[in-house]
Amino acid sequence: MYLRLRNCLILVMATACLLPITPVVAQEDACVFEANVVMAMRDGTELAANIFKPMGDGPFPTILSRTPYGKGGENNPQARSYASQGYAMVIQDCRGRGDSKGLWDPFRYDAEDGFDTQEWVGQQPWCNGKIGTAGGSYVGWTQWAAAPQGSQYLKAMVPIVPFCNAYDNAYDGGAFQLALMMGWGAAVGGARVPPDKSLDAFRFLPLNRFDDQLDKEVFYLEDWVRHSVDDDYWKLRGIGREAFDDVTVPVLNIGGWYDIFSKVTLEMTNRVRSESNNRAVRRNQFAVIGPWAHGVGRSKVGQLEFGPQAAMNIGQLQKKWFDYWLLDKDTGVEEWPAFQIFVMGENRWRGESEWPLARTQYTPFYLHSNGNAADITGDGLLNDAKPGTSATDTYSYDPGNPAPTAGGNNLGGAPAGPFDQTRVEQRNDVLVYTSAPLTEAIEVTGPVKMILYAASTAQDTDFTAKLVDVHPDGKAYNLCDGIIRARWRDSRTKPDLIVPGKPYRFEIDLWVTSNLFKPGHCIRVEISSSNFPRFDRNPNSGLAFGSDTELLSAKQTIYHEADRASHILLPTIPR
Repeated sequence: MYLRLRNCLILVMATACLLPITPVVAQEDACVFEANVVMAMRDGTELAANIFKPMGDGPFPTILSRTPYGKGGENNPQARSYASQGYAMVIQDCRGRGDSKGLWDPFRYDAEDGFDTQEWVGQQPWCNGKIGTAGGSYVGWTQWAAAPQGSQYLKAMVPIVPFCNAYDNAYDGGAFQLALMMGWGAAVGGARVPPDKSLDAFRFLPLNRFDDQLDKEVFYLEDWVRHSVDDDYWKLRGIGREAFDDVTVPVLNIGGWYDIFSKVTLEMTNRVRSESNNRAVRRNQFAVIGPWAHGVGRSKVGQLEFGPQAAMNIGQLQKKWFDYWLLDKDTGVEEWPAFQIFVMGENRWRGESEWPLARTQYTPFYLHSNGNAADITGDGLLNDAKPGTSATDTYSYDPGNPAPTAGGNNLGGAPAGPFDQTRVEQRNDVLVYTSAPLTEAIEVTGPVKMILYAASTAQDTDFTAKLVDVHPDGKAYNLCDGIIRARWRDSRTKPDLIVPGKPYRFEIDLWVTSNLFKPGHCIRVEISSSNFPRFDRNPNSGLAFGSDTELLSAKQTIYHEADRASHILLPTIPR
């Protein structure tokens, strides 16, 4: 069921290397190309960049991309296309990558190096003093990392599937995003897994020695495990919780409901809209969120086809943005809605002025059963009636046999997007709660949260929740999911183990979605304790994170009664 890690690493690199841009076709792509132009950073480290310039004297507005995935050569179609349309383009290897000098320590130097590079480019005689930044994934991060630094030359950004704080990538609800961090981290560190260990690489223990199975040391993998709290280490690898007021540049963020950075894409847009010191900039923050995973612009994602309306030429959208801010062309940008979202199920785009939507009605849907909700054949029921006296549901969580990741917001290790969940729902460690078939459509658009009352025989364990759209043919497609590690239920910095057998209230963040549950469909919630290899397996021991070499089973109890009414809180939208 699980991908071999070596193949997974190749997949992660291939996915992340792509700038998900369709070049704008031009009549002529002749340009002046300069390879490996050296730029000295403030500490003297020399970074290398390829520069593409239009034919002619200039000066020109400039598009900048800073990447750890290789800047390529002179036949870059996107760069040549921009050059043919009056833009210079600079593609730089990040510190310690490609032809750039220095230490490759992911996330650590991109804020300073990004600012220094923007200052260098802005002062070149061929640049007219206007810089736009572009690129996706880590290349979206390099844009956001430098934005609060405030280069006078930075005039516009288009981060695609971006993020802004590395800690949030590494840990979600206190659980480690294993496939993302270890898969991507090893690959971009130039490591590979020996063939005899590739199948079970993600199962390797102890986690703090993960790179023992690699063919070379990747020092930061151990650092990421050792720093399991949001401490000073991570503060040097994020833009800072208070940095959004210093962002004074128009930004077009592009993401997808099934992307690993779906939630943060919307959060960054909101933060600048509410906190920037520049009033005009607050109005010029936009987000486009499609039904996509990490590769944006497609109509088919996972196992679902969302129709031709879901396909989008991201290159044309980006070009309109840059033409407006860097060439002063009227491309209609000011008429764009602040949030352009794709409503799945209905499969259409809709413009909104805020996120979450002001008209949202947060509606609880409660868990019910007679104590037999385990697997898809059980009696788990979901509706809007608060339970009275009700039986509990129990299951055994064995980290040696974890519930597998089946689609969702993944990058490497497992496929991303919507996938039929019925095989996962046949497991006896997955509780399934399903509504009656709907007689009227229900739209769910916004942040989704699970309030779960649960107990465990362990001192520390995990609980997961997943929102699912059950189609009339019985296929059940995941929309969003989340996880909580018990010791981190109340704090990101102060762990607190639980008392075995004692019920606790857990709040599980399922991130965001937009979906129309049509008549005849059912709303379903899955409850379990693992989602592997997206997240690491909780060993149930309560020991220091990453140190476990043994896995213990735990018995989990889920409550749904009057004073412990477990429920999912859905952001329903009146229609």
